[in-house]
Amino acid sequence: MYAISLGDDGAELRPLEPWHAEEFLAHLERGREFIGQFIPFGSQAVDVPSARQTLQRYADMRAADTASYHGIWLDGKLVGGVLTLNFDVETGNAEVGCWLEPAATGRGLITRAMRVLIDWAVEERGIHRIEWVAAAGNTPSLNVARRLGMTRDGVRREAHPYGGVRHDLEVWSILAPEWREARARAAHNDH
Repeated sequence: MYAISLGDDGAELRPLEPWHAEEFLAHLERGREFIGQFIPFGSQAVDVPSARQTLQRYADMRAADTASYHGIWLDGKLVGGVLTLNFDVETGNAEVGCWLEPAATGRGLITRAMRVLIDWAVEERGIHRIEWVAAAGNTPSLNVARRLGMTRDGVRREAHPYGGVRHDLEVWSILAPEWREARARAAHNDH
């Protein structure tokens, strides 16, 4: 029903909702191994009903104002997305994350979508601290945090047992004043 353009390549950010279950499942099937390298994202979505349940869980959290999924479509095809977690307007804290199928990597889609999401969280919702948590080995994810101007707060050593390995988790963040300053600098450099 509505979409936000992410640039001249036809990429769009749209709500990702339960009625997208078939498309979400097809997208996960194309990228399951790649998407699941460091996180079990979408691992419970193995058929249309379970894909719908996953999306419904996030739709319910969105209604409760605690989390949300936002899909990225490229040339009319769902290829990934960005999300909020632990969204807490009262404390002004939120976590953000992302996922992407391999064919859509290397185009800056996550960075562009995340700029929209963080702008909304900071300016519309009054979130003060945006946090990004990723496995230390997930270089593409950590590179996005850097591109967004985040600061590495620290490492939670071997905090994430996944795939038979205990992964270190890097915690990155950006605060609302830092975000506004970075956006102003970017806007100034565009002129």
